[in-house]
Amino acid sequence: MPFHQYEAFLGKSKSKTVRVSRFTAFNGKSLLPYTRGFSHLIRAPKPNPHRLYQPVGTVLESSPKRARTMSTESFMKDAFAKYADYLNNLNDKRERVVKASRDITINSKKVIFQVHRISRSNKEEVLRKAEEDLEAVTDRYVSRLVKELQGTDFWKLRRAYSPGVQEYVEAATFCKFCRTGTLLNIEEINATLLRLSDPALEPLQINVLDYILGLSDVTGELMRLAIGRISDGELEFAQQICRFARDIYRELTLLVPLMDDGSDMKTKMDTMLQSVVKIENACFSVHVRGSEYAMLGYSDPSSSFIGVPDVVS
Repeated sequence: MPFHQYEAFLGKSKSKTVRVSRFTAFNGKSLLPYTRGFSHLIRAPKPNPHRLYQPVGTVLESSPKRARTMSTESFMKDAFAKYADYLNNLNDKRERVVKASRDITINSKKVIFQVHRISRSNKEEVLRKAEEDLEAVTDRYVSRLVKELQGTDFWKLRRAYSPGVQEYVEAATFCKFCRTGTLLNIEEINATLLRLSDPALEPLQINVLDYILGLSDVTGELMRLAIGRISDGELEFAQQICRFARDIYRELTLLVPLMDDGSDMKTKMDTMLQSVVKIENACFSVHVRGSEYAMLGYSDPSSSFIGVPDVVS
């Protein structure tokens, strides 16, 4: 077999391994003379494209798989143990905060009920008792909430204590209006909480959203107070309540469109409008019917308030 035919035969194999023995023959002739000097080409393995570059004269040794050490396992266990402790402590704190918020809500409602007992004859006594009860709520229940949240990222637990803070703002604002006829602002409320906090830690401060949500609930209590004052013949006080509730609603109407859609403020605005309308209808009904009864010659002031519950029911 000529040498050029043998080269063509090797080219057709396309780098496949060709095993040639001493007794292999082609066209009856031995291939042994032609294989001398080319055995390394015939027996060369197929190149591996994924093998790393191997310098000439060096032997590439496969590195053994690194065994997992005990230090790595202990480090992972310690890290996850810390995460578990953090989550457990956070859940325990959330439960305590929810309990404190529930106590604040219950006792703040008691303060509001105490204010509703007001009348012409016992106004000073009722308001003094309500202010004492509010002070007790601050010292006993709000202080417990402050101790749980001061010095921490209390925004994480805002949904846990927000209902109690809103009810506390409602009770404090309601007492302040009945005493002075003015609005209790957020700076005055936060000033009362500073004395409950440790000066070395970040104090708990009522945020603007909880203050506005609590302020929006005051209009419902103002509506009940106005109806009671009209029934007791205090028309001027009822008109003052009407103006105060109307001012709150008007100011919040400008603010709510700028607030986040996820807040409960838009739902409370509808309830607030209903309360304001009920107060206005009651005051208007008393004013109109009172003048009519005066023209008819009735001297009993209570006769001018007949039919008011039908208007506001």
